[in-house]
Amino acid sequence: MDVIGWIVIVALFIVGMAGAVYPVLPGALAIYFAFFVYGWFFSFAPYNALFWIIQTLIVVALFVADYAVNAWGVKRFGGSRLSAILSTVGIIIGPFVIPAFGLILGPFIGAVLGELIGKAPLDKAVKVGFGSVLGLFTSTAMKVILQLAMIIVFLIWVL
Repeated sequence: MDVIGWIVIVALFIVGMAGAVYPVLPGALAIYFAFFVYGWFFSFAPYNALFWIIQTLIVVALFVADYAVNAWGVKRFGGSRLSAILSTVGIIIGPFVIPAFGLILGPFIGAVLGELIGKAPLDKAVKVGFGSVLGLFTSTAMKVILQLAMIIVFLIWVL
């Protein structure tokens, strides 16, 4: 039974890390759920209030940073609020509409469309589109780092 528990925990960690790159997957929530799986299979005894506070703060930071960093990329390159919103929509639907390249093209196209709808010139719209992709890469790097921190804190706590 121990082996099954660790397989499920590791699988959730893998799904969580994949979610840092592929936004359709649950990401940090899969990692957070792995903590409960550990408790159900083994014991909740290693956890205390500090553990849950640290992990919850990391999850909250992940969600806030994810949106804020994407919006920062758009705003940094002069984009509008509509561009930031459409870029976020592009991140979500892009991988479904354009399977191989949608994760990058989705936010780019969303930001460009947002600017063009707002009557911005094409060169500015493309610049904002590149800003959205920069924000996506920065956000992904932050998610990977913070999610690894969640896993490391868990391992230190239980091992």
